[in-house]
Amino acid sequence: MKYFRSFLAVICFGIFGAGSILVNFLLFPFIQNNKELCSDVIRYLWKFFIRLLILLRLIRLDIKRLEKIENKIIAATHPSFIDILILMSLLPRSTCFVKKELASNPILKNIISSIFVPNDIDIEDLEEKSKRILDRGFNLIIFPTGIRHRKDEHLKIKKGAALAALSSGKNIVPVRISTDEDFLFINQPFYAVGEKTVTFEIEMCDEIKIDDFKSESEIVTKKRISQQIEKSLYGL
Repeated sequence: MKYFRSFLAVICFGIFGAGSILVNFLLFPFIQNNKELCSDVIRYLWKFFIRLLILLRLIRLDIKRLEKIENKIIAATHPSFIDILILMSLLPRSTCFVKKELASNPILKNIISSIFVPNDIDIEDLEEKSKRILDRGFNLIIFPTGIRHRKDEHLKIKKGAALAALSSGKNIVPVRISTDEDFLFINQPFYAVGEKTVTFEIEMCDEIKIDDFKSESEIVTKKRISQQIEKSLYGL
């Protein structure tokens, strides 16, 4: 069963990779200026991929609570490589920060440059680009720990979400994502999908309203917002 599931994973990621290459070279060069259309194409491509994983019983989604989210900063826990694919397939008009390696990857360059925000720029540019995409009506998904982690690992929350919220004036919606087994965890190859269907539990927490955090010091305000994100995500 383990090897058969690995075989299915190879097929899924092969389809995903081939589809990404096709739209990167054949479609996105012509639609890059239409960010809304780019977002829709990416969402439906990734929705197909996630549904394929579900159909083949590699994963299942257990959505406890996920209401309509529009034009917010989404701060989510990060147990798997496919967290961003799941969230963007469920939430229209969403984007996220991406590593500089992806931004310079020739196979994905057109897709990445369409709506995503590179994370290798300085703080001022990061705030400006975040505000620009949020002002356009998009959601901005952030994994505030910066690395993948398990449900019982309460890693330090970085201040990127607080920075984006303060610069844009947009509220933060914490979203808890957890798995009952490791799935595409750190240093885990894409075909190592285990022997049983992995459940992704998704639960939206109460919205964090930026107007509730008033302080004379921006440093103190960022710290308090980050602490509230930590309490929400970890149930503290």
